[in-house]
Amino acid sequence: MDSRTVRSPTVSSMVSAMRFTLGRTGVRRLSAGGGPGRPPQSGIMDLPVMPPVEPMLAKLAPEIPPGMSYEAKWDGFRSIVFRDGAELELGSRTGRPLTRYFPELVAALLQQLPERCVVDGEIVVAREGRLDFDALLERIHPAASRVRHLAEVTPASFVAFDLLALGDASLMQEPQRRRREELTGALGGAHPPLFVAPSTGDLAVAQGWFEQFEGAGLDGVVAKPPELPYRPGRRVMVKVKHERTADCVVAGLRHHKSGPVVGSLLLGLYDGAGRLQHVGVCASFPMARRRQLMTELEPLVMPDATGHPWQEWANAEAQAAGRLPGGPSRWTGKKDLSWIPLRPERVVEVAYDHMQGDRFRHTAQFRRWRPDRDPDSCTYAQLVEPVRYDLAEVLGGA
Repeated sequence: MDSRTVRSPTVSSMVSAMRFTLGRTGVRRLSAGGGPGRPPQSGIMDLPVMPPVEPMLAKLAPEIPPGMSYEAKWDGFRSIVFRDGAELELGSRTGRPLTRYFPELVAALLQQLPERCVVDGEIVVAREGRLDFDALLERIHPAASRVRHLAEVTPASFVAFDLLALGDASLMQEPQRRRREELTGALGGAHPPLFVAPSTGDLAVAQGWFEQFEGAGLDGVVAKPPELPYRPGRRVMVKVKHERTADCVVAGLRHHKSGPVVGSLLLGLYDGAGRLQHVGVCASFPMARRRQLMTELEPLVMPDATGHPWQEWANAEAQAAGRLPGGPSRWTGKKDLSWIPLRPERVVEVAYDHMQGDRFRHTAQFRRWRPDRDPDSCTYAQLVEPVRYDLAEVLGGA
């Protein structure tokens, strides 16, 4: 590891993150910050960079580019933290504050962050030495009692990787290398649940991270041009993610919002008991391809779900017993989850980055039809499991 590699302070594990209760100082911000669906409110904040701020984003690339500063890509909730004295707000990509859902982070960040600052980073939850996005999703709950309970049993951590303001100075126009220096200086004494993301200028080290860190639940590598100012909402960084392929059964489809053409294909894999489990969707087609797919799949359309492996998709008990499409969830709200069942006779090869439990973490990408494959052969056994890697090692722990 060369001298340009910057590691965070030694930590034992993110799982041992400090726990805090709702009675601490930072939770008072919740009454001013609003609940779900309300716009961010700055209260008495008076910072050189005020909420809301769209985070700077990254565009996908097939390879790690040379000559940049490299960090791991964290699989959590992106959040810009605004702190002005006793006031603290956890921003989000949607513009709605996350403050009320993470009281233990509010209290910890009020203890550790500089008195006046704006910090960009990621909220994550770690269990058994790796990131757990499902556990993180569970933290977004409308009931205050549930929020308090989850803060105790699945505490979150915050991984900081950029500094937008410090004191009375905005750093938005400063180059990335300068912001990184200011970040490591300001958070030099960080300890769980606050971490500084490891960074390196060594391409070989970044390639090693890309190959190893997936085993700890991370999502790839982000490359940042050293002279880049902070550009809210712009895809000016580069992200490199893993890509694998899987052969899946096409067992249903959803119409596109524009009309009776394919919006997404519903994908299934057979588990060890021979049940077809819903593992995700394949989408992002050009409009001409959507119409073509609808024509191709029309012969497989069933009049209803009777006799389909997912015929009990609307049944809550069936949802609990296995993965079915269209299950009721507080995440989907009023979104139309109706779907058209297809006879599960067609196999498609799709590209995906990684699994989250028993499903694809993100939308899969269509590669080609596989007429040579028997649908019954499309099982979980074909999926590659990354070699496990201790999250504490990612953050420099012994």
